Amino acid sequence: MTEFLAVIVITILAVISPGADFAIVTKNSYLYGRSIGVLTSIGIALGVLVHVAYTLIAVAAVIKFAPNFLTIVKYLGAFYLIYIGYKTFAQKPVKDIASSTHISSGQALRYGFFTNALNPKTTLFVISTYTQIVSTTTPKFILIGYGLFMSVAHFIWFAIVALLFSQRTLRAKMLEKQVSINRMIGFILGLLGVFLLFTNVN
Repeated sequence: MTEFLAVIVITILAVISPGADFAIVTKNSYLYGRSIGVLTSIGIALGVLVHVAYTLIAVAAVIKFAPNFLTIVKYLGAFYLIYIGYKTFAQKPVKDIASSTHISSGQALRYGFFTNALNPKTTLFVISTYTQIVSTTTPKFILIGYGLFMSVAHFIWFAIVALLFSQRTLRAKMLEKQVSINRMIGFILGLLGVFLLFTNVN
């Protein structure tokens, strides 16, 4: 029970801490609406499962035989954040709410998935949780349950974020100032990417 509570608390703190996931859900929700924001959240939750999968299956082998794994993830994530930061910063304004459906469901899922799957912050969160908090004697089905909880927790939190920022009144106000908001979000995403480039994750 102590282990379970520790996983819950750490997961909640990791989920609600501001970062790239929050920025991309906020942007997609206010620009493209509730369904796109929720789909982005689903993509994030699926990205978490990638981290859980390689941690449960072969993290020891990966670290042993590919010691640069975390560094590779770091650079991929950094360049991806810089890329979507630039795209957001330079995005043309949407003229009205009715016309703000310019990305597909698949694109929304991909944005969420790759933002999280290439996020070293999530990599370290999942690996450290399983290696430092969870006991080596914990049954496999419970380990899988922890991973599913992490994924669901990410989805619930970011779905709430999507619902908030896609609320019609707030969304309309944000659309009025979308150029400034997009530039701010784009700058933050790019800055996170640059920060990753100079951060040691090993």
